Amino acid sequence: MEPQRSPLLEVKGNIELKRPLVKAPSRLPLPGSRFKRGPDQMEDALEPEKKRTRGLGTASKFATSYPRAPALTTVPQAQGQTAAPKVPKKIAPRCSTAVAPVLKNQKPGPAVPAKKPGTAAAPPKPGGKKPSKRPAWDLKGQLCDLNTELKCCRERTQTLDQENQQLRDQLREAQQQATALGAERRTLEGELARVRAQAEQGQQELGNLSARVLELEEWLGTQEGLVQGLQKEQLELQEERRGLVIRLEEQERRLQASEAALSDSQAEVASLRQEAAAQAALLAERGERLHGLEMERRRLHNQLQELKGNIRVFCRVRPVLPGEPSPAPGFLLFPPGPGGPSDPPTHLSLFRSDERRGTLSGMPAAPTRHDFSFDRVFPPGSRQDEVFEEIAMLVQSALDGYPVCIFAYGQTGSGKTFTMEGGPGGDPQVEGLIPRALRHLFSVAGELSSQGWTYSFVASYVEIYNETVRDLLATGTRKGQGGECEIRRAGPGSEELIVTNARYVPVSCEKEVEALLHLARQNRAVARTAQNERSSRSHSVFQLQISGEHTGQGLQCGAPLNLVDLAGSERLDPGLALGREERERLRETQAINSSLSTLGLVIMALSNKESHVPYRNSKLTYLLQNSLGGSAKMLMFVNISPLEENVSESLNSLRFASKVNQCVIGTAQANRK
Repeated sequence: MEPQRSPLLEVKGNIELKRPLVKAPSRLPLPGSRFKRGPDQMEDALEPEKKRTRGLGTASKFATSYPRAPALTTVPQAQGQTAAPKVPKKIAPRCSTAVAPVLKNQKPGPAVPAKKPGTAAAPPKPGGKKPSKRPAWDLKGQLCDLNTELKCCRERTQTLDQENQQLRDQLREAQQQATALGAERRTLEGELARVRAQAEQGQQELGNLSARVLELEEWLGTQEGLVQGLQKEQLELQEERRGLVIRLEEQERRLQASEAALSDSQAEVASLRQEAAAQAALLAERGERLHGLEMERRRLHNQLQELKGNIRVFCRVRPVLPGEPSPAPGFLLFPPGPGGPSDPPTHLSLFRSDERRGTLSGMPAAPTRHDFSFDRVFPPGSRQDEVFEEIAMLVQSALDGYPVCIFAYGQTGSGKTFTMEGGPGGDPQVEGLIPRALRHLFSVAGELSSQGWTYSFVASYVEIYNETVRDLLATGTRKGQGGECEIRRAGPGSEELIVTNARYVPVSCEKEVEALLHLARQNRAVARTAQNERSSRSHSVFQLQISGEHTGQGLQCGAPLNLVDLAGSERLDPGLALGREERERLRETQAINSSLSTLGLVIMALSNKESHVPYRNSKLTYLLQNSLGGSAKMLMFVNISPLEENVSESLNSLRFASKVNQCVIGTAQANRK
C-alpha cells in the first residue's frame, strides 16, 4: 500500500506544476476607432507591404510564443463578466473619398525618393525587390495599393479576433481552475485546523519537555559526560521556542481580528439599542392610542347604559316547583316584544279572578287582566346565564368607575336568593349573579392589565335584620355580635361609608368568593314562614369595592358594586293569632316592610329631584346611599311566583316595580381622580 502523502506536500507540488498566465498585450484596435484615422494614421496605413507583413508576423509570433498555461491567481469576477468587444461592421472601400482629401493637401513638386504624406509604396514584387514609388498622378495605382493594404488589414483583423477568442478561452479555463483552487483552499483550512490541534498537543508535550530540561540541568552538575547531549537538546528547545514565537504572533493576529469583530459587534449593539428605543417610542405611542380608545369605549359604554336608563327594572317569574299545583292556562301571559317572537319579551299580563264578584245573572265575573311593562321579562324557563347576560354590561360599568346597585325584590319564595346566589350543590349551570359578576370582573380586569390598568377587589357581606347590621363573614367568637356593627363614614370629610367591626376581605379569584358565599349562607338569619320552609328574614348586602389605577397615565378610579337580596315583601295578616313565635315574625315583617317602603320613598325623592332624600330612615338606604344617587346606576329584579294562590302578593310586587320603573335619575358620573 502506498504511504499517505501529507496534504501540505500535495499543495506544494500542485503549486510547482502551475505557472502563472501571462496576458499578452492586445493589439486589437479600440471599438469604434478602426476607421477614424487622422493624417498621421493614414500615413502609417500606406507604409510598404513588407513592413506590414513583418509587423503581422511579429504579432503572430508573440501570440503563439507562450503556451496556454492555467493561471494560479484567481481572476476577478468583474473581469469574467465583461462583454466581448463588438466586431466593427465591414465597410466597403471607398478609395475616391478616402484618398481625395489627402491629395488636395499636397503640393506638386519634383519626384524624390523620400515618402510624402498621402502616398504609399507599391506592393512587393515576387522577386522580393522593393517596388518603386508610384508617381503622384498615378491615382489608379495608388487606389490599387490601398485596396491591397485594406485586404491585408482585414486578414490581420481576422487573425487578431482569433487570438482574442483564444485568450477568452484561456480566461475561462483560469476561472475554472480558480474554482478548483477555492475548494482546495477549504480542504487546506480543514487541514490547518487539524495541524493546530496537533500544535496544541505539541504545546502539552513542550511542557513535559520543559520539566525534563530542569531535570537535565540538575543532572548536568553531576555528570559532565552528558554535556553534548544537553546542548543538542537545548538546540531543539530553541527551535521549539521559535515555533512558540510564531504561534504567539499568530495568536496576536487572531486577537486583533477578535478585537475588530468586537468593535463590529459593539456597533451592531448600538444599532440594536437605537432600534429598541424606536420600538419603545412606537410602543408608547400605541399605548397612548390604546388608552384613548379605552376611554372612548368607556364613554360610549356609559352612554349606552344611560340610553337604557340609570334605573332599570327586570321581572323574573320562577318555574313551578315539584309538588306545587300548576296554574290555570292563561294565568300568566308573555306577549312578544316589538320585534316579534324573536325579540325578548318586555310585557307581562296577569289574569285575576275574584269569586266574591258576580254579574246580574248570577254568573261569576270575568277575570281581570293586569298588564305590566318592564325593561325585560324573564319567563319561568329562563336560565341563569341568560339573566346574567342582560346585566353583564352593567357590571362592566362598576369596573369603569360608576357605582352600581342591583336589587332582588319580591315576596318570600319567589326566587330572590336563587337569582342572586344560585342553587345549592355548586352546579355551574345554576350559579347566581354574585359569583358570575365577580368572575366577569376578574376576567375583564385581567384583559385591561395589558393596557396598564391594575385593579384590586375588597369584598364584604352584611345583613340588616330588624334594623340591626350583622356581619355575615364573622367567624369564631364574633358570630352573632351584630350590635357591634355600625354604619360610619370612612373619615372626616369622606363620603365613603363603612361598617365598623365588619370583615373586608381582599379577593382575587373565584374560589375565594365561593368560600365567602358559603360562610354567609351559614350565618344568615332564616325562619319558617307560611310561604317558605326556610325564608330569609333579612336584607343581605354583598359589597365589592373596586379600585383601579393606571400608573402610566396617572389615573385612578373606584366604585362599589352592591348586590342586594331583599327580604320577603309579603303583607301582614290581621286575622293571624299572635303567639310568641308569631309576634317575632310580626316584628320582622314590620321591619322589612318599613325598610322597603323607605327604599321606595328614596327612589321617588331622587326621581323628583327633591332637596331632602330620607336615606337615614332605614339602615338599608343609609348603607346604600352612595349607590342610589345621581352618580349611580341601579337595577331591580322583581321576582314573582307563578302560583294563583300568590296572585295578590305578585300584583303588589309588580305595582311597586312599575313605580320604580317610571323613575328617572340624572346622568351618572364616574368616580375618577
